[in-house]
Amino acid sequence: MAKRVTKKAVNPNEMDGKEFFEAIHQIEQEKGIKPGYMMEKVTQALLAAYRRDHEDVGENLVIEADEANSRVRLFIKKEIVEEVDNPAMEISLEEARRALPQAEVGDMVRMEVKARAFGRIAAQTARQVIIQGIREAEQGMIYDEFSTKEHELLTGTITRIDPRNGSVSLRLHAGDQFTDAYLGSSEQVKGERYMEGQHLKVYVVEVRRATKGPQVLISRTHPGLVKRLFELEVPEVYDGTVEIRSMAREAGSRTKMAVWADEPNVDPIGACVGPRGQRVNTIVEELKGEKIDIIRWSEDPAEYIAAALSPADVISVEEIPSKADTKSCRVVVPDDQLSLAIGKEGQNARLAAKLTGYKIDIKPASAPLEPLEDLIAQAEAEAAEEALEAAMAEAEESGEVPAHVEE
Repeated sequence: MAKRVTKKAVNPNEMDGKEFFEAIHQIEQEKGIKPGYMMEKVTQALLAAYRRDHEDVGENLVIEADEANSRVRLFIKKEIVEEVDNPAMEISLEEARRALPQAEVGDMVRMEVKARAFGRIAAQTARQVIIQGIREAEQGMIYDEFSTKEHELLTGTITRIDPRNGSVSLRLHAGDQFTDAYLGSSEQVKGERYMEGQHLKVYVVEVRRATKGPQVLISRTHPGLVKRLFELEVPEVYDGTVEIRSMAREAGSRTKMAVWADEPNVDPIGACVGPRGQRVNTIVEELKGEKIDIIRWSEDPAEYIAAALSPADVISVEEIPSKADTKSCRVVVPDDQLSLAIGKEGQNARLAAKLTGYKIDIKPASAPLEPLEDLIAQAEAEAAEEALEAAMAEAEESGEVPAHVEE
């Protein structure tokens, strides 16, 4: 006679715990999301879902997830009282003693939720929360990985080029994470041409949290791109033996870079240029022919400014007193070097000013120069006049002097 197979009784208040925990661990294997994170998300969602239909329970709910026995159950904590005013949060002493003979008034007891609704709520909510939790966890891991790459250089693969505005979509990888980023037309180097499938180095300007996931802002025009390229090609820059003190760039055209080495036997310019110009040429090739001027940084402003105006020769550099927030100087160059010092459309002088932080007034040697003492006096007079105007404006606002005086 065949044996009768008896099925294990299923508690209608429990979720299918075995499948539940198997799903959690499968997510860990496929997505790398820790079980504890998903358990916390699902637990919070189940409690919130039950409270939606049972508003009076407040914070007295607790979920017991027992992986060893493959059980997930819901309990509500109730206070034992003589007379029940709120059935959702209180239980009478008589009823409590049916289950716990030693119960006393004021004790808290856990009552398993008997409503079959919990099983339906759990199944629907857990499914939704797992999907949402996976999405949030993946976004969190992507943000954590890429936020460590801010101000770094990444190589992306072009996946799409928008024919309307020319913006480029790139797939970026960092560690075992990847995301898509957009290189807008304003961050592209003028004249560069891109193709789908092309590998492209980009500078990570910033990583932001956004509703649709982390947003990685990238650029090809940022001066930091050139700095990171030198770190890749020049070991002395990477290890700090040679330091890039300042940089000014007009992307696609020209970059000026001031370098310095603390060790007297290290030539910072030679290290960056490399044997037969190999190092700098590699970077120029990556930048599609952008010119790079490398100069030596100096503590002496006159020496630094003269070097910044290279390849032009400089006769003299004189600092001119100016407002507190600006620095100015007058530079004298040979007549035949004036156009070289200024550069095409003023580019050389403009980049030198950005590099040094000085407003540079370039004069040819043959031009009559206003005595420096007169310039100093003029600057002091302008500063005094501005201070007086500021004081008068402040006094007018406070009512200490009349705004208008009639004759």
